[in-house]
Amino acid sequence: MSKVDIENPPLAKAYLAKAEKRMLAIDVLHEEEAYSDVVREAQEVVELATKGMLYLVGIHPPRLHDESRLLLEHRDRFPRDVASRMNDIADISRRLRKDREKAFYGDKKVLPTTAYSAEDSSRAKAEASLVVSLARKAISPSP
Repeated sequence: MSKVDIENPPLAKAYLAKAEKRMLAIDVLHEEEAYSDVVREAQEVVELATKGMLYLVGIHPPRLHDESRLLLEHRDRFPRDVASRMNDIADISRRLRKDREKAFYGDKKVLPTTAYSAEDSSRAKAEASLVVSLARKAISPSP
Protein backbone atom coordinates (compact mmCIF):
# COMPACT_ATOMS: atom_id res chain seq x y z
CA MET A 1 0.00 0.00 0.00
CA SER A 2 1.26 3.46 -0.74
CA LYS A 3 1.49 6.08 1.89
CA VAL A 4 1.36 9.83 1.65
CA ASP A 5 4.64 11.44 2.63
CA ILE A 6 5.86 14.95 2.15
CA GLU A 7 6.57 15.89 -1.43
CA ASN A 8 10.05 14.91 -2.51
CA PRO A 9 11.16 16.93 -5.56
CA PRO A 10 14.84 15.89 -5.31
CA LEU A 11 13.93 12.20 -5.44
CA ALA A 12 11.43 12.85 -8.23
CA LYS A 13 14.15 14.62 -10.24
CA ALA A 14 16.60 11.77 -9.60
CA TYR A 15 14.10 9.22 -10.93
CA LEU A 16 13.44 11.40 -13.97
CA ALA A 17 17.18 11.71 -14.64
CA LYS A 18 17.55 7.93 -14.48
CA ALA A 19 14.66 7.52 -16.93
CA GLU A 20 16.17 10.07 -19.31
CA LYS A 21 19.57 8.29 -19.27
CA ARG A 22 17.91 4.96 -20.00
CA MET A 23 16.17 6.50 -23.00
CA LEU A 24 19.66 6.87 -24.48
CA ALA A 25 20.23 3.15 -23.96
CA ILE A 26 16.92 2.39 -25.67
CA ASP A 27 18.12 4.23 -28.77
CA VAL A 28 21.29 2.10 -28.92
CA LEU A 29 19.38 -1.13 -28.30
CA HIS A 30 16.90 -0.28 -31.06
CA GLU A 31 19.72 0.49 -33.52
CA GLU A 32 21.30 -2.87 -32.62
CA GLU A 33 17.96 -4.60 -33.33
CA ALA A 34 17.76 -5.83 -29.73
CA TYR A 35 14.00 -5.44 -29.82
CA SER A 36 13.14 -7.47 -26.72
CA ASP A 37 15.68 -5.43 -24.76
CA VAL A 38 14.04 -2.22 -25.95
CA VAL A 39 10.67 -3.45 -24.67
CA ARG A 40 12.14 -4.45 -21.31
CA GLU A 41 14.10 -1.21 -20.94
CA ALA A 42 11.06 0.84 -21.97
CA GLN A 43 9.13 -0.74 -19.11
CA GLU A 44 11.85 0.25 -16.67
CA VAL A 45 11.95 3.79 -18.07
CA VAL A 46 8.19 4.12 -17.60
CA GLU A 47 8.44 2.70 -14.10
CA LEU A 48 11.14 5.20 -13.10
CA ALA A 49 9.29 8.14 -14.65
CA THR A 50 5.97 7.27 -13.01
CA LYS A 51 7.53 6.64 -9.61
CA GLY A 52 9.24 10.02 -9.91
CA MET A 53 5.89 11.62 -10.66
CA LEU A 54 4.39 10.02 -7.57
CA TYR A 55 7.27 11.09 -5.31
CA LEU A 56 6.80 14.62 -6.58
CA VAL A 57 3.26 14.78 -5.22
CA GLY A 58 4.01 13.04 -1.92
CA ILE A 59 3.01 9.48 -2.78
CA HIS A 60 5.48 6.80 -1.74
CA PRO A 61 4.93 4.11 -4.38
CA PRO A 62 5.03 0.45 -3.44
CA ARG A 63 7.69 -1.80 -4.95
CA LEU A 64 5.63 -2.76 -7.97
CA HIS A 65 6.37 -2.46 -11.66
CA ASP A 66 3.12 -0.74 -12.61
CA GLU A 67 2.02 2.46 -10.91
CA SER A 68 -1.10 3.01 -13.04
CA ARG A 69 -3.62 2.64 -10.22
CA LEU A 70 -1.89 5.26 -8.07
CA LEU A 71 -1.42 7.64 -10.99
CA LEU A 72 -5.12 7.49 -11.82
CA GLU A 73 -6.13 7.78 -8.17
CA HIS A 74 -4.00 10.91 -7.67
CA ARG A 75 -4.22 12.53 -11.10
CA ASP A 76 -5.72 15.68 -9.57
CA ARG A 77 -2.32 16.44 -7.95
CA PHE A 78 -0.64 16.94 -11.35
CA PRO A 79 -0.68 19.87 -13.76
CA ARG A 80 -3.75 19.84 -15.99
CA ASP A 81 -1.83 19.01 -19.19
CA VAL A 82 -0.25 15.98 -17.49
CA ALA A 83 -3.42 14.91 -15.69
CA SER A 84 -5.32 14.95 -18.97
CA ARG A 85 -2.91 12.28 -20.31
CA MET A 86 -2.97 10.09 -17.20
CA ASN A 87 -5.12 7.42 -18.87
CA ASP A 88 -2.52 7.15 -21.63
CA ILE A 89 0.30 6.89 -19.09
CA ALA A 90 -1.61 4.21 -17.17
CA ASP A 91 -2.35 2.21 -20.34
CA ILE A 92 1.31 2.32 -21.37
CA SER A 93 2.47 1.29 -17.90
CA ARG A 94 0.07 -1.67 -17.78
CA ARG A 95 0.90 -2.83 -21.29
CA LEU A 96 4.66 -2.72 -20.79
CA ARG A 97 4.34 -4.39 -17.38
CA LYS A 98 2.70 -7.38 -19.06
CA ASP A 99 5.74 -7.77 -21.31
CA ARG A 100 8.38 -7.26 -18.62
CA GLU A 101 9.35 -10.89 -17.96
CA LYS A 102 8.64 -12.22 -21.45
CA ALA A 103 10.91 -9.58 -22.99
CA PHE A 104 13.74 -10.49 -20.62
CA TYR A 105 13.40 -14.23 -20.08
CA GLY A 106 11.08 -15.54 -22.78
CA ASP A 107 9.25 -18.73 -21.88
CA LYS A 108 9.14 -22.42 -22.83
CA LYS A 109 7.85 -21.69 -26.30
CA VAL A 110 9.22 -18.22 -27.02
CA LEU A 111 12.76 -16.89 -27.20
CA PRO A 112 12.93 -13.27 -26.05
CA THR A 113 15.21 -12.45 -28.98
CA THR A 114 12.58 -13.49 -31.52
CA ALA A 115 9.39 -12.53 -29.66
CA TYR A 116 9.49 -8.84 -30.58
CA SER A 117 9.66 -7.02 -33.89
CA ALA A 118 11.06 -3.69 -34.99
CA GLU A 119 7.48 -2.39 -34.81
CA ASP A 120 7.12 -3.59 -31.18
CA SER A 121 10.42 -1.93 -30.36
CA SER A 122 9.46 1.35 -32.02
CA ARG A 123 6.15 1.41 -30.18
CA ALA A 124 7.75 0.73 -26.79
CA LYS A 125 10.39 3.39 -27.48
CA ALA A 126 7.76 5.97 -28.47
CA GLU A 127 5.59 5.17 -25.46
CA ALA A 128 8.51 5.46 -23.05
CA SER A 129 9.45 8.77 -24.66
CA LEU A 130 5.91 10.07 -24.21
CA VAL A 131 5.81 9.10 -20.54
CA VAL A 132 9.22 10.70 -19.91
CA SER A 133 8.13 13.91 -21.62
CA LEU A 134 4.98 14.07 -19.49
CA ALA A 135 6.96 13.29 -16.34
CA ARG A 136 9.36 16.09 -17.28
CA LYS A 137 6.40 18.50 -17.56
CA ALA A 138 5.28 17.51 -14.08
CA ILE A 139 8.67 17.30 -12.38
CA SER A 140 10.72 19.96 -14.15
CA PRO A 141 8.25 22.35 -15.77
CA SER A 142 9.59 25.04 -18.07
CA PRO A 143 9.43 28.55 -16.60
